[in-house]
Amino acid sequence: MKISVVGTGYVGIVSGVCLADVGHEVVCIDNNAAKVDDINTAKSPIYEKELDELLQRHIGTRLKASMDLPQAVVESDLTFIAVGTPFDGDLIDLQYVKQVSKEIGAALKGKDGYHVVVVKSTVVPGTTDEVVLPILEEFSGKKAGVDFGVGMNPEFLREGEAIGDFMNPDRIVLGGIDDQTREKLAEAYAPFPSTDKVMVNNKTAEMIKYASNSLLATLISFSNEIGNLCSSIGGIDALDVMNGVILDKRFSPILETGERIKPVMTTYLEAGCGFGGSCFPKDVKALISHGVNVGDPMRLLKSVIEINQHQPKQVMDRLRKHYPELAGYKVAVLGLAFKPGTDDMRESPAIPIVQELVAANAVLTAYDPVAQEEAQKIFIEGGIDYCDSIEQTVAGVDAVLLLTRWPEFKALPEILKEQGASPLLVDGRRLLPKDSVESYEGIGI
Repeated sequence: MKISVVGTGYVGIVSGVCLADVGHEVVCIDNNAAKVDDINTAKSPIYEKELDELLQRHIGTRLKASMDLPQAVVESDLTFIAVGTPFDGDLIDLQYVKQVSKEIGAALKGKDGYHVVVVKSTVVPGTTDEVVLPILEEFSGKKAGVDFGVGMNPEFLREGEAIGDFMNPDRIVLGGIDDQTREKLAEAYAPFPSTDKVMVNNKTAEMIKYASNSLLATLISFSNEIGNLCSSIGGIDALDVMNGVILDKRFSPILETGERIKPVMTTYLEAGCGFGGSCFPKDVKALISHGVNVGDPMRLLKSVIEINQHQPKQVMDRLRKHYPELAGYKVAVLGLAFKPGTDDMRESPAIPIVQELVAANAVLTAYDPVAQEEAQKIFIEGGIDYCDSIEQTVAGVDAVLLLTRWPEFKALPEILKEQGASPLLVDGRRLLPKDSVESYEGIGI
């Protein structure tokens, strides 16, 4: 099948590369010439595990990048819209979706055959049918459902695990205005015959994406609220509490063999310093705003965001318990990205924590395996000494703040032992055992 993907951000490039890997001919469209050139030389525009290898495997054969959107539409059977939808606090910004819809519509004007346009960007329910479809009709002069199809196919890609998630999906949601659209979309996903396909209308497909991310964010904020209560009461470790909760067989089923399965979902039931990234904060806030606009106050999801916004303070409170005045004290920050496996710092809990440390005149060192270049774009006023290793970062410090669950940070206790040091460790992710260092503070204790 010939497929065009408009937008080479996180969703677009991962989708394009993976669709090529399962056998389709794919052209990725972007209006940034430098990015197009990079992709055509197998240089990834983002950091994502396994992406470079797949680019190198398929560029020049089943995959290419181009700036020529009209040609890509005319020469393909199906076009995915995978451009950004930033959230300004009130509404998601549809300027990029609208612009490419106009360009796709204009390209459809001179094309024969039933072409299908599919929104893959995360958009609030109603956007595909009420915004994208009318634009396509206006600029093509054609009729949706007669001359072309319009669909919605949300992505469920975890940063750091995106290639694996695309290639081994747990479900594929196929939204469309008619059976012909959904059938063409199903053809694109024919290489995944054993995966559950959810065939729905476009509004439902859009809502599934938001409901999914909102549920996971709710689990995190629930865990953090319980963890904060455990800390306030005293004598309780939230890890023990949640371990007792998830042993309920409805969360972790017991097979007939007696083996217990612990689903990945249970990892969202762990107290920490909050969620971040490009999806959870933006999507939950956008759904709240959309709900309010249609008359639903969205009380639960408002609380989810409120709890999350306060979680970085839990880290600072534990640090200030030992060092009320931070000026002149040496503090090491381990982890800047919002999660391991990515350089994404959008909405990372590390941002307000580092900003407060800098404002308090702490002597700050920081280390992240991949996100330090992104951090330098955010903390432009400086005040941070970026290091090349854990050892260099924690040498001679008074306190260590662990903010991202990078697996290599598990070596911290041994590193401190070798250095003969015993700084305070504030474990914002509960990555390390509380008896692994001499002085330990953790979320939920």
